[in-house]
Parts: sequence; structure tokens; C-alpha cells
Amino acid sequence: MRKRAAFAVLTAVAAVAGFAVPGAYADDNVGDIQVDSVVVNGGKNIVVDTADKTITVSVTATDPSGIWDADFNLWRGPDGSDPYYSAEGLIDPNENTTPADCVASSSTTSTCSKTFTFEPDWWLTNADAGTWKVQAQVSANDGSYTDRWAYTTTRIQRHSKLTVNASPEPIAKGKTLTVTGKLTRANWDTLDYRGYTNQPVKLQFRKAGTTTYTTLKTVYTNSTGNLTTTALASEDGYWRWNFAGTTTTPAVPATGDYVDVQ
Repeated sequence: MRKRAAFAVLTAVAAVAGFAVPGAYADDNVGDIQVDSVVVNGGKNIVVDTADKTITVSVTATDPSGIWDADFNLWRGPDGSDPYYSAEGLIDPNENTTPADCVASSSTTSTCSKTFTFEPDWWLTNADAGTWKVQAQVSANDGSYTDRWAYTTTRIQRHSKLTVNASPEPIAKGKTLTVTGKLTRANWDTLDYRGYTNQPVKLQFRKAGTTTYTTLKTVYTNSTGNLTTTALASEDGYWRWNFAGTTTTPAVPATGDYVDVQ
């Protein structure tokens, strides 16, 4: 049974997370502290399958007095109104009291990091896939601080899988191949994989002895995520499907299926 925690009230989530309500307060900066960069998951989208996924958020900042601490919040809006979900409050309330791990590269500059774990069996649902905003707060030793509600954004995506099968194998030159496959993605509501429907997927071929795939046609998945089409067999090589991805689902190519043409 899912243990989905519903944080429908904006102020309740903000109180749990220890952050001001977005939309109610503007970004703030006191002193001459400077944020050089904020990096989420090494700059990559956060792709979650049906198991827990832990990522790191880090900020590099500079202040003449040195950096004291930092904190982060992953959230989605719309700004200042419901629905509002805070990864800081949803993931682990105890995490809110844990300081970031700050490592100084000089007397004035430090990189501070904190981990977040996304748990499909607790709070993450299919509706949560998409673009999230990243709040960063940084404090200096002299009391200077900066707070920006949407310093950057990140995408939280449902992990995808893609299969392919080209048959018959072997096949006579000039005969018709049938190429099938299936595009699925993680379903965080049911903790399994389900077909991704009505999605354009490219059929590609790579001649044996070469390294580049050529796109032959685009086929849409059916109501269960299945793909099927036909093509003429002209030479030995590898057949695959290739999905370009969406905002909620990452791109994925199938592993090429080798067909011997005789």
C-alpha cells in the first residue's frame, strides 16, 4: 500500500521545510555574498524507476568572510498557490535540520552539498514528473546571505525502457522483415512499468561493420506501448527503435537486433 503524504496546504509545507512561502516573499540578498553555480544531480535530469533514487544538489558560493552554510528546496508551483509540493518537506522532515556539507576551496569560496532521496513507494506519483524549481539559500560567516526561490530548474522523469525484435532471422535478401518492440516507463502509482501510448518512435538501421544508425521511418506506439512495422531486408545489420523522450520521460534507444541477410 502506498504511503502517499498529501501536503495540500502551502503554508504547512513551508513550515515543515523551514522556508518562507514562495510568492509571499521576493528573493533576498544581504551583503556581498555571490553564488557562482547551483548544480542538481551533476547537471543531469533526475530519472527515477520504481526504486528509491538519491541525488545531490550543490552550490558554490563566495564571500570575503567565507561561507558558513547552505540549504536547498526542490519545489513546484505554480508560484505562491496550490498545488505546492516541497521535496524538502516530503522526502524527509528530519533532513531539514541537517546542515549541508560545505567544503572550502579557499578562504572565501566553498561548495556546499545536500542529498535528496525520491521514493516512489512513499510520496512520488506520476503527476510529479516534469519540471521542478530549485531554491538555494547560502549564508556567510559575517551574516551575509542570499536566498533565491528559483535559482535553476531540474526535470524529474519516469525511467523508460524500449525493446526491439526483427524477424525472421535469417532472411533472404529483398524479403520483408517485421520489426516489433515496446516502449514502457516507470509507473510510480503502481510501482511497475506500463506502456507509453501514442509516442513517436524512430525505426533505425545500422549496416554491419559501420557505427551510425540511419532513421527509416517514424511509428507511433499503440494503446499498450507496442510498436510494429515492416521493412525490406537488403543487407546484414542491426535494427532498433529510438525514442527521443519527453519532458516527463527520458530518451531511450533499444539495443540493436542483428539480422543476417542471405
